[in-house]
Amino acid sequence: MSILPVPDTAIIVVAAGSGTRLDGGAPKAFVGIDAHSILRHALDGVFAASPAQVIVVAPPGYEGDAETELREAAGDRVDLGAVVTGGATRQESVAAGLAALWGDVTTVLVHDAARALTPPAVIDAVARAAKDGGVIPTLPVVDTLKKVDADVIAAAVDRAELAAAQTPQGFPRDLLVAAYATARAAGTEYTDDAALFAAAGHRVRVVAGSERGFKITTPADLERARHLLAASAPLLPRVGMGTDVHAFGGDGSLWLAGLEWPGEQALSGHSDGDAVAHAIVDALLGAAGLGDIGQHFGTAHPEYAGAHAEVFLARTRELLAAAGFAIGNVSVQFQGNRPRFSARRGEAERMLSGVLGAPVTVTATTTDGLGFPGRGEGISVMAVALVVPVAPSV
Repeated sequence: MSILPVPDTAIIVVAAGSGTRLDGGAPKAFVGIDAHSILRHALDGVFAASPAQVIVVAPPGYEGDAETELREAAGDRVDLGAVVTGGATRQESVAAGLAALWGDVTTVLVHDAARALTPPAVIDAVARAAKDGGVIPTLPVVDTLKKVDADVIAAAVDRAELAAAQTPQGFPRDLLVAAYATARAAGTEYTDDAALFAAAGHRVRVVAGSERGFKITTPADLERARHLLAASAPLLPRVGMGTDVHAFGGDGSLWLAGLEWPGEQALSGHSDGDAVAHAIVDALLGAAGLGDIGQHFGTAHPEYAGAHAEVFLARTRELLAAAGFAIGNVSVQFQGNRPRFSARRGEAERMLSGVLGAPVTVTATTTDGLGFPGRGEGISVMAVALVVPVAPSV
């Protein structure tokens, strides 16, 4: 068994904040974005970057929750992770993380869990640059800025000289530890680690940050994160199933699979009794989570009385498109002793596929005289449909 080398880089993930402005009912890092917490998403990004010791600084009482999130995100890198308890201030929390560094670590990154969507590429860029000194990721300031005195503009601010700081911020370990000792001795609190490092006389350089590295502070920030994750989620196909039965005994001609069958006994129903079309509609609506045929085409909708398959299927296709779904394919089987279907199979499949804009296959079978289809009392149909979410246009 090969032994992985001990990394010389560590990432301290600060997750000890209370999140008062977010007001999420828990410390900020443990508020859910989607099925996962802010902390979990931050750790997913950290473990997707190059291997490093990962230290999560958790609020008192949440160490167990942080350990669970760490283990789930780490996977087979779980031996690289540890959880420590944070302090009353951010600097105290980072200091707790520094105290847990392995002896082989020479480069330290300090990362806010609240910047949960920071791309792994940014983390790696900071880790590389921090071997030569202090470094932070930044974004250019795009807003027009003004210096104000009370409610009066005092001066314009040249935004070309400004940058918005992000995390992780990276530093040589020895220099950062010494800078923290100096700040602690002086009793001085800084807004971020770069300011503390610079106050100790060290230069801090910048690398390119990311728009996804924004800090989740307010409910609006949380909603932004949710939209970004939803937009980047894989568009997985969905499957639905529909069944329908109709008894023989209707007026007029038999309509089945979108075709008229002269000389065959009609099926009874609110519309034309086309059990194949109706099963397809239910399968498609079910796959898209849009209810069922009764909701959209039942007796409460008299405009569909006597309507044929083309009307039902075209409207169903419109409903799916409006909900953001494309039809993948549909497979249908009907059970009955009549009509004899094989001679018109191709015709039926072309008609149904044309209306839906997707492949439809139809098969037919008898039941060897069993049940109501076998006794010639009616027809039973089952349909399976595949639909695919369509990425929204931007």
